[in-house]
Amino acid sequence: MTNPNIVIDAADVTLSLGSGAARVDILRGIDLKVAKGESVALLGPSGSGKSSLMAVLSGLERASGGTIRIAGADFTALDEDGLARARRRRIGIVPLAFHLLPTITAHENVAVPLELAGEADAFPIAQVELKAVGLGHRLTHYPAQLSGGEQQRVAIARATAPKPEILFADEPTGNLDAKTGAAILDLLFQRQRDTGATLLIITHDPALAARCGRVLEMQDGRIVRDSAQ
Repeated sequence: MTNPNIVIDAADVTLSLGSGAARVDILRGIDLKVAKGESVALLGPSGSGKSSLMAVLSGLERASGGTIRIAGADFTALDEDGLARARRRRIGIVPLAFHLLPTITAHENVAVPLELAGEADAFPIAQVELKAVGLGHRLTHYPAQLSGGEQQRVAIARATAPKPEILFADEPTGNLDAKTGAAILDLLFQRQRDTGATLLIITHDPALAARCGRVLEMQDGRIVRDSAQ
């Protein structure tokens, strides 16, 4: 029987690219359970599999083997359209590169994904989310008119606007100076508390990882340490 308190349930997850002599094993039998509301850091060197694990858990990449259940949905059994629908209310992603559309305003960058997902109140919701991240006065500004920190705030608002059960953040301060990065982290943790979402952060930074309630260390495609155990 599925435990409704477990929002990430991965068992023996593998990811391989290529075949034969050219095969590369990226994830090697990942087992992971994450409960509702947890904050989890994925810590490890480049090439350890952190981004690949986030990609398969968020449904952006298909695992080669194993099973993945995300907020009750069996991601391993869904086709591409099914995965896209399953992600909509379950997952929000804050990327390293902000990935804002340059030709539309901050307000539109948050509202348009909601609108495409069928949300009737997309623009009012987007305005509320931008106010929540301190950008109520920047609604009509284009990405090029915003600082790096402001662009990351827009990305956080876009990720939290659908009220997802899980927030994934991939090196969310990697393109920011130390002071701006610290403010963004404070905001990200605050938005997690406000929404009750589960938060999973990829980082190289042990100090950032220490702010999370649980730390997973990855090496060579495996979880080699779990502070919860």
